Amino acid sequence: MVFAMAVIGAVTRLTESGLSLVEWRPITGWLPPLSEQEWQRVYALYRQSPEFAQKHYWMEIADFKQIFFWEWFHRLWGRLIGLCFALPLVWFAFRKQIPYGFGWKFFGLFLLGGAQGVLGWWMVKSGLVDRPEVSHFRLAAHLSLALILFSLLWWTALDLGSSQKTIVKCSLLLHGWGALLLLAITIIWGAFTAGLDAGLIYNTWPLIGESLLPPEYFNISSIIEQQAWIQFTHRWLAILAGLVLVALAIRTSDFKLGIMVFIQIGLGISTLLTQISIPLATLHQAGAMILLALLLRNLHNKKMLS
Repeated sequence: MVFAMAVIGAVTRLTESGLSLVEWRPITGWLPPLSEQEWQRVYALYRQSPEFAQKHYWMEIADFKQIFFWEWFHRLWGRLIGLCFALPLVWFAFRKQIPYGFGWKFFGLFLLGGAQGVLGWWMVKSGLVDRPEVSHFRLAAHLSLALILFSLLWWTALDLGSSQKTIVKCSLLLHGWGALLLLAITIIWGAFTAGLDAGLIYNTWPLIGESLLPPEYFNISSIIEQQAWIQFTHRWLAILAGLVLVALAIRTSDFKLGIMVFIQIGLGISTLLTQISIPLATLHQAGAMILLALLLRNLHNKKMLS
């Protein structure tokens, strides 16, 4: 469900739906508008937002309903995740069926899920003030926490399994954890790229326009604030991470991991060349999570040689 949440979030972002729901009602806001009067109310609130004034001033209520759906569904899915986690947790706790040492982990995961909802609203608020754009830093934080939650859930599931650890040399473990760090940084720069619509420029590969480097002026802040340099950084971080991951896949005979690296890089290049095709961009985000899950499984099954 968290995997699906991230994919739904990608569609919400790509369809420019994220700022359509301008109020946050965590308890009562799970139902969509059920009357024409309620639709008019939420539409009137949206018409007061910067996005409507500066970008979507042409929208009638029928157009608004289309973008409203994805943001509402994204938030609804988050609530459903909370219920699907909390209700069984209470049930198993009541029956004393939670394995020893896992109770605090499950409770921590539940709190982390709630924090993700708060962080999502904090991100949305950044686009409701002056400019109709969410902060790309807050977007990156929101995606990062989603991936942390996904990773911890996956790691906990692997802990609950009965897989036997393989004893390996320290160098191999360092290779694996270094690959994880590099993949995480690449994904963060992917969020920067999405947040600033940096994928809509220089839709060529491997050159940026007619050169290897962007022609835009560079200073140290460019790699986190300037569209062309953010895209450039994400491109080559992805290639570097891909090389490190393929090397790890070869060293550990993890062919699924190696194949997924090539699929993910192919999806990234295809997304760029198509000027951010929504289906391809959504698959690219899903691919990042699958790659992350495969890498975590690779790491989970290993223990350092003492």
